[in-house]
Amino acid sequence: MKKIPFLALVVVAVLLIAGTVIAQDNSLTFMSTQFNVVEEAEKARAILAGFEGAAVEFVGSEEGPLLDLLRAEGQAGEGTVDVIGALHGTFPTLVNDDLMFDLTELLASIEEETDVNDAFVQLGRMGTEDYQYYIPWMQATYTMAAHKDALQYLPEGADVNALTWEQLAQWAQAMQEATGKPQLGFPVAGLFHRFLEGYAFPSFTGGMVTKFKSPEAAEMLRFMRDDLWPYVNPESINYDFMNEPLLSGEVLVAFDHTARLKPAFDERPEDFIAFPAPAGPAGRGYMPVVAGLGIPFTAPDPDGAEALIRFMLSPETQGAVLHDLGFYPVVSGVDTSDLPEGVAIQAAAVEAQANAEDAIPSLLPVGLGERGGEINEIFRNAFNRVVIEGQDIETVLEEEGAALQTLMDETGAACWAPDPPSEGACQVE
Repeated sequence: MKKIPFLALVVVAVLLIAGTVIAQDNSLTFMSTQFNVVEEAEKARAILAGFEGAAVEFVGSEEGPLLDLLRAEGQAGEGTVDVIGALHGTFPTLVNDDLMFDLTELLASIEEETDVNDAFVQLGRMGTEDYQYYIPWMQATYTMAAHKDALQYLPEGADVNALTWEQLAQWAQAMQEATGKPQLGFPVAGLFHRFLEGYAFPSFTGGMVTKFKSPEAAEMLRFMRDDLWPYVNPESINYDFMNEPLLSGEVLVAFDHTARLKPAFDERPEDFIAFPAPAGPAGRGYMPVVAGLGIPFTAPDPDGAEALIRFMLSPETQGAVLHDLGFYPVVSGVDTSDLPEGVAIQAAAVEAQANAEDAIPSLLPVGLGERGGEINEIFRNAFNRVVIEGQDIETVLEEEGAALQTLMDETGAACWAPDPPSEGACQVE
C-alpha cells in the first residue's frame, strides 16, 4: 500500500470529524481548484447558496492537496468530499487511481433538459467509450485587452481581431514611441506559463511539447527577445493580474485570463476592447480552459452530489457563473440578453478566437498529476533564460528540453493537443 502523506492524514482526520457535522446538517462539501481567490470564492458561495437541496460548503484547494486528500480518503475507504471541481488536466490522475464514479446516467438525465457541449463531454470520458469521469462544468480562456486610446497606434491595415505577432510588436513599438513609455503588459508573475504553453509556442511551432526545442521554437524566443519584449512594460515581471495595470493606465494593451481581465471591463466597459490573441507562422494558438465536476467513490452523499451537479449545469446557474465570475457556459439555453456590457465584450472576443479559421486549440497539460507545476517551470525557465537573462537560445532549449523529456518519461504522460496523440510518453523531437 502506498504511504499516505502525513499532511493528508491530518486533513482527512479533521474533515472526517467535520463530516459527522456535515452529515447531521444535511450539507454537501464541494472542493474546487477553481475560484480560490477570495473575491471569486465569495461569488461562488453566493451562487451555491441558491441550491435548495442542502447547504453547500465550498472549499478552495490547490491541485496537489486535492489529489492527496482524495487518494488518502480512497485508501481509508471513507471520505468527506461530495463533489470536486477541477481542470481537465487534473482528472487523469484521479482516473489512474480509480477514484471517480461513472456519471454517464447523470449526464443523460441532464441532457434531457439542456444540451452539453459534445467536445467537452468527450474530454470527460478520458479516452473511454462509455465511462463519464467528469461532467463539463465551465470553460474559460485567455485573450487580449486594450484601452481604446491604443487603437490609434495600430499598424496601417491591421485588423485588431486578426492580428499577427509581428503586428502586435509593431503596435507596441508605435505606442512606446508616441507616449514615451512601454504600453504592452503581460502577467509574468501570474499565469504567464499558460501564455507560453497555449499561445506563444503553438502559434510559432504548431505544438507544445513535441516542438519545444524545434527551430520554430528558437525563432519564437528570438522574436520575443528582439522584436517584442523591448516594448513590454518592465513592471510585467511583477504583474499577477492585468486588470489593475489597465485600469491605472500603466499599460494600454495586455494579455491575461478572461476572469482576471473581467474587473477592468466591469468597471469601465466604455474604455476597453477585448480581442483574440495574435497568430504566428503556424496559426492562432489559444488555450480553452475546461473545468469539470466529478464525484469521488468516497462521497458521503452521492445522491446529493448528483443533485448539486444538476444545479451547476442548469442554464440559470451557468448564466450566473458567466455574469458574476466570467467563466463561460458549457450548456445551451443560457440567457445572455442581460449580460453586463463588459462581459458581453469579452464573450464576443472569446467566440471570435475559438472560431478563427487559423485557430490552434491547446489543452492545459494532461496526465502530469501533482507534477503539473514542473512543466510550467520548464516553459518559464526557457523564456526567462533567453528573453530576460539573454542566454543562448539553442543551449537553453536543449537543456530545458531534456528536463521536459525527463518529466514526460517519469510520468508517462502521453501527448495532448495541439500535439498529436502518442503511444506512451510524449516525445520532445
